[in-house]
Amino acid sequence: MPADRLFINARLTDGSIQDMLVRGGRFVALESTDTRPAGVEIVDLDNALVVPGFVEGHIHLDTSFYGDAWRPHKPCASGFNVHERVAFQAENLAAAAPMDVRARNQLDLCIGHGTTHMRSHVMVDGSVGLRSLETILKVRDEYRDLIDIQLVAFPQSGILSSPGTPQLLDDAIGLGADVVGGLDPASFDRDVEGHLDVVFGVAQRHGVDVDIHLHDAGMLGAFAIEQIAARTRSLGMEGHVAVSHGYALGDIPVDILKRTADALARSGVAIMTNAPGSRPLPPVAMLRRAGVTVFGGNDNIRDSWWPYGDGDMLGRAMMIGYRSGFYTDEELAIAFDLVTGAGAKALRLENYGLQVGAKADFATLNAAHIQEAVVARPSGRSVYKGGMLTARNNRVVRDARQS
Repeated sequence: MPADRLFINARLTDGSIQDMLVRGGRFVALESTDTRPAGVEIVDLDNALVVPGFVEGHIHLDTSFYGDAWRPHKPCASGFNVHERVAFQAENLAAAAPMDVRARNQLDLCIGHGTTHMRSHVMVDGSVGLRSLETILKVRDEYRDLIDIQLVAFPQSGILSSPGTPQLLDDAIGLGADVVGGLDPASFDRDVEGHLDVVFGVAQRHGVDVDIHLHDAGMLGAFAIEQIAARTRSLGMEGHVAVSHGYALGDIPVDILKRTADALARSGVAIMTNAPGSRPLPPVAMLRRAGVTVFGGNDNIRDSWWPYGDGDMLGRAMMIGYRSGFYTDEELAIAFDLVTGAGAKALRLENYGLQVGAKADFATLNAAHIQEAVVARPSGRSVYKGGMLTARNNRVVRDARQS
């Protein structure tokens, strides 16, 4: 059981200086007090800005090469092509360091920057079977005291076009995956309804959520989004489904966008964006005004899709804000919310945030307020999980269980 701690001189996001009492890994009081309970360890945060632990809404622990040999990026032959990128990925992974080593490298990177909750997609399809999931499940267990990880059974090679994948997705949930995924039902499997039958069928049988990769642009992508929203409503799964990327939302006519946004809001389907440099970006502000939950993720970090990524969710908030034209304090607060509160809502995290009763998962930042944090992305952070120190100066503390 984590030790009782009183964190003093914590500057909260509203600007107030408070003390935070943590007992049993949860906040039991957040208020300024001169009282020092007996037998409680005192930790002076020295007026550092305290923020909830960051929520990494979309990442791939099994395919990153962070900490491995540099892999020069190989462009597609003629524009972006998911099939081609998947083929490049298979070639690179065949020569990569062991998956568990690469996954640990990436987790240390993310935790060091302040991530306390994560959703990782892991390949489960006819090309790899359940091997990748089995490896990442073991790594997840190793890191259980440092970070909470949801795993998505992700059919990177398609579902209908990859023999055996429907059963593998079903088996993956039984093995320990938390969410069932999908991939471009129209362009990859060329059967939207058949693809969704499998994905939502697994979700319904096991009572789990859905998170579907959707790269398709234009009206094809908009059609797929509307079908996902309709399926979600018809099955009563509002609030349990996410669409990752949703590039189409950034390149369709305004009237179609409004119709699609309304469908997303009614169905409670969330949208994840990582603001990729070469693809259309879903209109974050407009979607939020329509009532859509939009959240952020780093997605790929130094893998076969692009060479970028540093695991910093503040950096991702800055990138989303930059590409969205967010300049005002209110807009910068939206960017911050995408990697904290909105991410927690999309992942349906319970007891999240700086509030009594919530898990004491937080980070300290050298910034005056969240707006400065987004634009400056300060270093020298400390990270706490359940009130225990898990990282200092962006490096994981290996004896966190005893801290």
